[in-house]
Amino acid sequence: MKTKPVTVAPATPVLDILTPQELAAALKVKPGWVYEMMRPRRINTQPFPVFRAGKYLRFSLAAVLAWMANAPRPCYKPRRKRTHKAVTRG
Repeated sequence: MKTKPVTVAPATPVLDILTPQELAAALKVKPGWVYEMMRPRRINTQPFPVFRAGKYLRFSLAAVLAWMANAPRPCYKPRRKRTHKAVTRG
């Protein structure tokens, strides 16, 4: 049985330059996460790919996805578990 070749319409070019809010919506995270990833005090990570145009921040979705694929894990130090003191009643 022969199969027919499948034709796919060419993809329309999409401008993937996003604001922090648009990037957060595309990644399904809160906008605060985007700003947190840009902080320089994060350790053992590559810089988050951001374009600065004066006071405006812009992101390339392709660059951010590539950064996420190559980012070392975990990004943060694990939290210490809280221990509860035993209460003795006397």
